[in-house]
Amino acid sequence: MLGHRPQASKLSPVRRLISVSRVGVWANGDDMLIRGGFDITYDCPAPASAVLTLNVHPTRRADLQTPDSLTNDRGVAMPQYIDGFGNICTRVILPAGLTTFSSDFLITDSGQPDDVAEHAKLTPIQDLPDDVMVYLLGSRYCETDRMSELAWSLFGKTPPGWARVQSIVDYTHERITFGYPHARATRTAWEAHEERLGVCRDYAHLAVTLCRCMSVPARYCTGYLGDIGVPYSDAPMDFSAWFEAFLDGAWHTFDARHNTPRIGRILIARGRDATDTAIATTYGAATLTGFKVVTDEVAANAAASA
Repeated sequence: MLGHRPQASKLSPVRRLISVSRVGVWANGDDMLIRGGFDITYDCPAPASAVLTLNVHPTRRADLQTPDSLTNDRGVAMPQYIDGFGNICTRVILPAGLTTFSSDFLITDSGQPDDVAEHAKLTPIQDLPDDVMVYLLGSRYCETDRMSELAWSLFGKTPPGWARVQSIVDYTHERITFGYPHARATRTAWEAHEERLGVCRDYAHLAVTLCRCMSVPARYCTGYLGDIGVPYSDAPMDFSAWFEAFLDGAWHTFDARHNTPRIGRILIARGRDATDTAIATTYGAATLTGFKVVTDEVAANAAASA
């Protein structure tokens, strides 16, 4: 999601304790246990204010088996608040020099892949809840005004509902070529479509924009997504971006980057686009110098040591 993977994570001593063939079983129940966390370091020439969005989303708090406490190595205060999209945000004054923020937690998950509701229908505009209406509008990275004509030419004849959203996901997945060197923080959905390059945030932005153009409310999501239930990659872990579409009166998860149901998503934040879900918004000079993320299923016999 951030578009870079500087080095392998050394945060977790229990990385990859199980084979990828073992999915969805934790102890004697149906759930699995996932370990998540990060070490993120900023270097500031002078004190700077920042807002961090790094805690597990309130909708997953009940699944936490250990606190996802956000700590730092400089002892600075970190008061929190809930923003207008329901995300947990942390305010902090970054002191001059290096500051590392960390978290290390255990969370249970159903172990089931993303739900597929093929018969979900398009919800008429007049039946949408008031708080959903904002996700039909254009936003910083989602230029519905520039893409509406294209969207209707591509998807106007698709069946309204799940099939239409899936057609948008398929198109986005094929349109963009993934690569971390392609990352650019200012790239919009229109630019991703024209350049045909990007990282997972670009896939999400393009799919969200096309959905909104087709009168499907769509919101951007960011969080943890490890190599669970898929072939393991030895590339260093990163946060991930996906999106949710509102169909048949409910939100449904879609992932244009991977274009397949995945296991073990841990939501951090939702919003109109990446502006609302940035892991850090800084006010003053701050350089990201360290970035390590871990998301792994924990084997039952390693729970105590974890």
